[in-house]
Amino acid sequence: MMDLYSKHTNPESLYGYKDRFKIPSFAWEEAFATGEWTEAEPYIMKDPKYACRYVMYVMERRWPEAEPYIMKDPEYAYMYAKWVINGRWPEAEPYIMKDPKYACRYVMYVMERRWPEAEPYIMKDPKYARKYKEFIRTL
Repeated sequence: MMDLYSKHTNPESLYGYKDRFKIPSFAWEEAFATGEWTEAEPYIMKDPKYACRYVMYVMERRWPEAEPYIMKDPEYAYMYAKWVINGRWPEAEPYIMKDPKYACRYVMYVMERRWPEAEPYIMKDPKYARKYKEFIRTL
């Protein structure tokens, strides 16, 4: 997303400037460039993608208030577990297990063990079923 406000000599005069922090993608980009932006956090946290990025690249610590939003997206729940929590995230596992790709990655790079509860979901995708099976053989 291009930040048009930064290209303008008087961005405060532009429509939407005052409320720009309410758009998660814009708020994330500005926070990434400038640091934590408390005013925008209630809006960023509701978008799993930008909440996860905000945590990983700006806050660099767990963000409990955003976790209920992040955990519902298998991709970002996996990333949050791997890169922020640095381990299992049991509260997010019911969401992660339903996506074959991220369930397989969660097994391989977070759990590092077999995950029988997720196997029915992983087996629905031939590519990840094969990867999972190959990984389990190495244990």
